[in-house]
Amino acid sequence: MATDTVKIEGSCSNLTFVREGKVAVVTLNRPNRRNALSLELMQELERCLATIGGDREIHAVILAAAGRVFCSGHDLGEMIGKNINDYRHIFEVCTELMLRIQAIPQPVIAEVQGMATAAGCQLVASCDLAIASESSTFATPGVKIGLFCTTPMVALSRAVGRKRALQMLLTGEPIDAHTAADWGLINKVVPASELASETRILANRLAAASALTMTLGKQAYYAQIDLDQPKAYAYAKEVMTMNSLAADAQEGMRAFLEKRPACWSGQ
Repeated sequence: MATDTVKIEGSCSNLTFVREGKVAVVTLNRPNRRNALSLELMQELERCLATIGGDREIHAVILAAAGRVFCSGHDLGEMIGKNINDYRHIFEVCTELMLRIQAIPQPVIAEVQGMATAAGCQLVASCDLAIASESSTFATPGVKIGLFCTTPMVALSRAVGRKRALQMLLTGEPIDAHTAADWGLINKVVPASELASETRILANRLAAASALTMTLGKQAYYAQIDLDQPKAYAYAKEVMTMNSLAADAQEGMRAFLEKRPACWSGQ
């Protein structure tokens, strides 16, 4: 498959960004710092995702990482001796990044090849889907260094539920990839040698769907998930009503009935 390097607006020294057909592959590229989320890296990644979100030719995103560690969390070298405004800015940028992952129209798949801790675990939990290698581990160990993983808690608790999230948060102990899959933090565990191919199989499966339908579905999921059930249904039925009127929905239903492949227009 042809791979095209894509320019990201502004400088970008901590990421690589390439196109593989309709799939964008964004790679954290600070392996010498275990892909720690420096302020600069978070800003670059948020800007990169914003660029992707506005590109109608990209239908799915893989978030990968260079080296042996997926992401070790915040860069602690930047976390000592700051003032209140500095800390607030760091966590505001981190929050904007996590929300951006879920706000862009394309589904985002985390490709986890190693340890994902603290804000790195938050990054995995924030992605729409995740596939991990058998050697991957996940942890929120902030309690062990006196800085509780409070912002990672938001994404983690929504992924795995209260009891399991609190076990990770209060003990700081890691869980292995199979446990992470059982708990719902990730979707699938594969051998390391198959990680890249399995992630691309999933990404291309998603990219083959109507981009309009995928966008509506992703947006609707995050809009309804924290509503009570009657409000969620009230919202969902309106979205599905409008979706039914779309050209792609009409084409998809006709194609199904006529037993032929659908031809998506993105409308």
